[in-house]
Amino acid sequence: MKKILLASAAFIALAAPASAADLAARPYTKAPAMAAAPIYNWTAFYIGGHVGGGFPGSNNLVGGSNDGTFMGGVQAGYDMQFSPNWVFGVEANYSWLDTNSSFANRGLGPVTGRLGYTWGGPALLYVKGGYAWADSRFTNGFSGNGGRDGYTVGGGLEYLFTQNWSGKIEYQYYDFGNVTALQPGLAAVGFKNDEHTVKAGLNYRFNLGSLGGGF
Repeated sequence: MKKILLASAAFIALAAPASAADLAARPYTKAPAMAAAPIYNWTAFYIGGHVGGGFPGSNNLVGGSNDGTFMGGVQAGYDMQFSPNWVFGVEANYSWLDTNSSFANRGLGPVTGRLGYTWGGPALLYVKGGYAWADSRFTNGFSGNGGRDGYTVGGGLEYLFTQNWSGKIEYQYYDFGNVTALQPGLAAVGFKNDEHTVKAGLNYRFNLGSLGGGF
């Protein structure tokens, strides 16, 4: 009996550390999955507005002035992202120019295409160009009253703040050809009708790109 008790005590003494080691072992847990980076997709219809300034070219009749003309307007367009980094779009907009000058354009209405490049993030760098129309209701005997056709080129940077809102800054140059003074008794004088504009805009995007799993 004494031997049995000694053997039992020895077994318990050996088993106790092993059980304590088992109880102290930490359970295995799977590492949390890393959050996937957002995928930005520029495919969308959009509408928006803009404000900025217009500045006549150096060869314009009112050129050389350091004073700009306040400009505000609206735009609408469509963008299509046709590869991971390239975006093609079309846009129409109209800008009102706050001027009472007899020699300055009162409105600008371009229809342009644009080609942009994105680095996979929320920024898009682009160039644009196309047709432009000007409300050039000149007075004082100048030809070309009413509307004038021309072209525009420019570029800018657009940034996606959320899946539906983006902001942009943009430069455009407009060229509407030459205008000639036709005042009686005076020699005809020609000058160029061109304009530089700088503006900031805000767009609401209808986010068609999210249908394909984009941001």
